[in-house]
Amino acid sequence: MNHKELKELIEFLVEKDIAEFELERGDVKVRVKRGNETVIVAPETRGAPVPVASSAVVMPTGITAVPTAMPTQAGAKERTEESGLHIVKSPIVGTFYESPSPGSPPFVRPGDEVEAGSVLCIVEAMKLMNEIESDVAGHLVKQLVTNGQPVEYGQPLFAIRPK
Repeated sequence: MNHKELKELIEFLVEKDIAEFELERGDVKVRVKRGNETVIVAPETRGAPVPVASSAVVMPTGITAVPTAMPTQAGAKERTEESGLHIVKSPIVGTFYESPSPGSPPFVRPGDEVEAGSVLCIVEAMKLMNEIESDVAGHLVKQLVTNGQPVEYGQPLFAIRPK
């Protein structure tokens, strides 16, 4: 796999909004996971995977591949956890909706007071609308995803300052 093919693959995955992709071709294994911080291109090895420390990845042929900008929320997550905020995470993979139907007001907005058990949003998965409830009472500081955005399991959705 050459640099041009890898770049086209990454652009295709971003365009189609594919969150995770894995390809094995000969002794080259490519794994792209968007939404977190992992992009790995390495020869197949038997044993523990080697973590990639930078955004540039060297392929076994010596070609360097630099992934296009992919959204990560690791920085936002670290900042909110450091400031004592409670993070509400998605319990499932699906599509995030901030209101019960198009045109309706959102369940909550930043600045609102929320109680434990109050509905914060809906995550649609396989045509099922799953209401996501707050597990703490407090002040909603920030919504970390946008309406209609695909979300992954464990992805931060809201930051709440507990009472």
